[in-house]
Parts: sequence; structure tokens; C-alpha cells
Amino acid sequence: MLRMHAKKRSRKRIVFIVRALVLFISIGLLVSGATILTIASTPTPDLSSFAGRKVTQTTKIYDRTGEVLLYNLHDDVQRRVVPLSDISRHIRNATVAIEDDTFYEHPGVRITSFFRAILVNTVSGQYAQGGSTITQQVVKNSILTPEKTITRKIREWVLALKLEQAYSKDEILNFYLNESPYGGNIYGIEEASILFFGKPSKDVSIAEAAYLAALPQAPTYFSPYGNHRTALDARKNLVLSRMHELGFISEEEHREAKEEEVVFSTAKRSSIIAPHFVFYVRDYLESKYGRRAIEESGLRVITSLDVDLQKKAEDIVYRYAIQNETNFNAENASLVAIDPTNGGILVMVGSRDYFDTEIDGAYNISTALRQPGSAFKPFVYAKALEQGYTRDTIVFDLKTQFSTACSPTSFSETPPCYSPNNYDGVFRGPVTLKEALAQSLNIPAVKFLYLVGIQPALDMARSLGITTLTNPAQYGLTLVLGGGEVRLLEMVSAYGVFAADGVRHNPVSVLRVEDSSGKVLEEYVPQGRNVLNPTVASDISDILSDNVVRTPAFGSNSALHFPGYDVAVKTGTTNDYRDAWIVGYTPFISVGAWAGNNDNSPMERRVAGFIIAPLWNEFMAYALSQHEKSYFPEPSVIPSDIPLMLRGVWGIPNEYGVVEPHSILHFVQKNSPRSGAPTNPGTDPQYAYWEYPIALWRSTSGMFGLPENIGGEQ
Repeated sequence: MLRMHAKKRSRKRIVFIVRALVLFISIGLLVSGATILTIASTPTPDLSSFAGRKVTQTTKIYDRTGEVLLYNLHDDVQRRVVPLSDISRHIRNATVAIEDDTFYEHPGVRITSFFRAILVNTVSGQYAQGGSTITQQVVKNSILTPEKTITRKIREWVLALKLEQAYSKDEILNFYLNESPYGGNIYGIEEASILFFGKPSKDVSIAEAAYLAALPQAPTYFSPYGNHRTALDARKNLVLSRMHELGFISEEEHREAKEEEVVFSTAKRSSIIAPHFVFYVRDYLESKYGRRAIEESGLRVITSLDVDLQKKAEDIVYRYAIQNETNFNAENASLVAIDPTNGGILVMVGSRDYFDTEIDGAYNISTALRQPGSAFKPFVYAKALEQGYTRDTIVFDLKTQFSTACSPTSFSETPPCYSPNNYDGVFRGPVTLKEALAQSLNIPAVKFLYLVGIQPALDMARSLGITTLTNPAQYGLTLVLGGGEVRLLEMVSAYGVFAADGVRHNPVSVLRVEDSSGKVLEEYVPQGRNVLNPTVASDISDILSDNVVRTPAFGSNSALHFPGYDVAVKTGTTNDYRDAWIVGYTPFISVGAWAGNNDNSPMERRVAGFIIAPLWNEFMAYALSQHEKSYFPEPSVIPSDIPLMLRGVWGIPNEYGVVEPHSILHFVQKNSPRSGAPTNPGTDPQYAYWEYPIALWRSTSGMFGLPENIGGEQ
């Protein structure tokens, strides 16, 4: 019986396979017939279609008014057509190696790719697979529209086959090399070689040839003047590996080319306004519409940029960066401003000078990963407030050992021990949450991170817009002192949530895109999301704007203070002095600035209040002068029926009337601070570590008695 069932199943499989083969062959015959008919009816393109290519309609990028032209993507297309004999064989070999290693063997299309694409595209009903050869790319870049349909793909194959019949392989390769885009308004290998290396294409080295061959796949992304130099280097190495595998270069040539330090020429100045922002916008447009569309479709792009603020910011950043280079060994700076009410990027200055290659000026620091120092602290405190702690919650600012791998009585800072210092080496005893954040005290910050938990703190940062801190196992209690890497753009946007009473708007650079006929392809409509309790947002704004509370740390007339205005602000300096941050906001603008060195070398050992705050202050003062005064909401009212330490009372008398100070772990349940004292606080692994310095502090009548030790961050 089982044998009969097995035979039936076997027959069914055979029938299914036969039917599938018949269907596939039928489809193949139909498509082949259609292809033959198309081949017969498709005229061979004329040589002038390639050599005489022009960008007919260019994309223009405007400011938010739609009146100031920031950049015409192809205002002055640069290209020099040269014969193949004047192009280095290394360039030819590198191009074939990375783009089409069977170029000299196939008839214009790869047969295997051809039939695979037929099968997949027929089943899916749309153009899903390509497999383009160099010949196909010549056709695609020169005479076909960028639409993705089966019909268009068949035409591409047909024209590629016809092109191979009309021209030699070398002629087709020459078309490709003179046609390919190399970034911005640069077309063709000769123009690219002169721009990047200051030499004609016939004179480039193997390594330079590999770089040039690497670019056409994504010229904006791989630009040597952009933020993806590491990716460009990796692709260059891939080109070299393929050249070696195919026998174009020897083992020794491969090794030498891989080790060669290639220097790109200085980026040329052009009539571009806000270059870092423009290329940030271009990256967005290219990812959404494709390279060819933005090069040829005549798009009109209205952005969020405020040109007046941008020019002011560029001037300020340049002047202060030059001063900082002399005074603090900090040669670069960056500034970003966002409208927190809608997410629009008003200002993006990615370096002191986009065209300054000495400092790698084209690199956009505003989107790069850097450690934020204490500028990260507000996210942790916001989580504490959300969980039920208050602005008046008391913790003890005392030298504390946090690592359970070490003794509570040891204040060693050598790993695995962890006993951080405050920025000034002073320990203040009992302080409120408000004082701790306003004065940027490190020990209370670490304690609050422990109270709320690392994962909840990361969740808070993520909800506000920080996307780069994804692995909680990677961070310890140093997270609150800026142990993770973030982007200035995202930090400014996240602080904007506080400014907008808990409403988040994603950063946006493009407000509207129109095609050449005026048809609107996209238009930004602000859609804020409530991600934070408004009372938490107002409490953070109250803390960060209280000049009286921060005066002990910054002085009463610091660069953080604007008399008569509501301005909340937080600084941050990494403990190795490689990054100085400041991020602040009013209800109508969020502004962040950074100072440091692109190569991550340290600055002078000075805190952000000295290095970056003056720069930020001048810009913020100008922004305030351009807008009517606005104010933050009143902070929350602290209830009278919650534990005393949440209400600012730390000296709680015992049954004999003697004041016995204890850590907050003694009086509240850390995960539910308003629920009363824990049944057995000593079971908390940090309890003994927080209690010991308090006992020591009490025994010395409030004088902690340890040597002052400059360290930590502000």
C-alpha cells in the first residue's frame, strides 16, 4: 500500500516537472520571438548619440523660499572626450575587472544573466533583475529612459546586441569611459583624472586607476570629498583584487598599489551655497529617484535651508575654528540648526571650510559619529523623570566605586574598577537632580543611569531620535558620560523634542520636489509624534535654562546665558578631550555645535564651555534677534505625598532623632520610586557601594577628605 502511494507521488512530481518545463520553454519561445521581432525593428543608434551626449535638463536645488539657488547640479558640465589610446591601460583593465569581466567575450549581454532575468521578470511581472554589461550601460546611459519595465529592459538588450554589431569592443569601452559620471558635473575619465589627480588619464598609476574605476557605480556616495572615504578605499581594494585575479596585474603590483597612498587634489570652489547641506540633499535625492533622474530630469527641489542663518553660521564657524586651532589645538568645527516645530534643517555647516583639504573640509562632521560627552546626560535624566523621580530628588555626589568587581572601600579607577570623577575634582555631598544636571556632575549622572537602567535609557534616546546606539551590551555605566557614538544632526533633533514639548519631528531637508513640467513629486507635510510626556520635556527645559542653578559650575555670566530669554543648553566634553559639544534650544530653534579635529587627535585639556560655547553663543544670539521672544512652559508641580528624598529631603531622623544619611537606594524602590522604601535594600548589588562613601562623608562632618582629582567630563 505504501509502495503504491509512493509511486503516485513520484508520478505527480514527474507530471509537475514536465509541465513546468513546457511552460518555461513556451515562455522562452514567446520572449525569444518578441526579442527577434524587436531586434529587427529597432534601428542601430548613431555614433553621435554617444559622443555628443548632453545633459538636457538639470536639477536645481533651492533654499526654503524657492528663490535662492543653492546649486545647479549641472550648471557647467565638464567633460573632455579622448580616444582610447590616450587612456591608461590600467584604467581600461580596472574598469573591465570591476564592471564586466567577460566584456571581450560576450555579444553585448551575458546570456546566463539574460535568461535568468527573463525567467524572474516574467514570473514577477516586472523588471526585477538586470545583469548589465558595459555595453548595456552605454545604451542605458545614453539613449534610454530610466524607467524600470520589461519592455525597456528588452530594448536595452536589443540595442546592446545591435551596438556590438556596429562598433568594436574598444569603441564601446571608449564610449563608456568618456560617458561615465564621476561625481557632480564631472563626466568622462579624462576630466575626472585631471580633477582628482591633476594629470591626464594616460598617466595615472594602478592605484589611481582603481579609484577611478570604483567611482561610476555611485559617484556621489563614493566621492573622495565626501563622508564615505572608507567605503571608497574598500571598493578600490576590491578593484585591485579583481585585476589581480584576472591577471591584469602581478602579485607585486597588487601589493604596491594597495599600499600606495593616493592623494586627491583639492576640491575646486564653485558657485555653491551651503555645500555640505547641498550634498546631503543630493544623497537623499539620488537614493530616492536614482542618479540618472537627478542628472537629467530637470527636478526643482525646495529645501528647508534658511540662507541668512546659514551664511551667518558659516562665518561664525570659520572665525572661531581658526581661533580654536591656535588656542586649543582644535582645527575644525561644525554647527547644525533645526526648527523643532517641523523638523526642518535650517543650517548645516559640516566643517569650517568645505574646500579646505588640509583639514579634510569636505567631510561632513554633522553626520559623522563622535562621542558626545555629557551632552548625552539629558536623555538619562529625562528617563528618570519619566519613571517618577523628580527635579528635587536627592543623590549623593561623593567619590564612589561602581564596579562590583572591586571593593566598596576602594576608589581605584583602574579597570575593572570604575570610580569616575567630576570635571573639577570636587564632590558636593547631597545634590538634587536639577543641580546635578545643570552643573553636569558625573557621579550623580552615573547613579541615575543605574537607577533607570541602561536599556531604558537607550530606549529614551532612540525615541527622541538617536539611531546609533543599538547594542546595550556594548555600553556600561559610562554611557551617561558619552561613552557611545552619536551624530550632531541627531543630537540637535533629539534636543528639539524637549523644545517642542515632547513632540518629535524627523530631521527633514527637502520640502518639495517638482519635475520639469511642474508636477509635484513629493511635498513635506509635518507629522509630529508624541514621544515624551510634556511635563518631562518642560522639566528638562526648566533645568537646562536655569542660570542660577548652573552658576556654581559655569558662573553667572557664561556663554550659556541670554538675559531675558528662555534658552536651555547643555555642554559636553569627552574625557580624552577629543570632542567638545554644546546643544541648546528655544521653543523655535534647536542649535548644536562641535569642535575638535577630524583625525580624532586631542585638543587642549579645556572643557566645552571654553572651546565651543562662545561660537554657539554668537550664533544663538543672532537667531534670537531674528525672532520674537518665546518661553518654555512652567515645570511640573512636585507632589507632597511622595518619599522624602524625591522632595529634596535627605536628612531623615531615626527613631532617636539622630539624622542618619543614606543613599537613595535605602529609601526608594529604584524601578518604582514613588512606591515607598524597599523591603530589603541591602540586596541591591550597588547598595554597599553607595552607602560606604556616605558613611565616610558623615564621619568627617561633610568633608569627604579625599584628594581632589581632575577628571571626568562636563
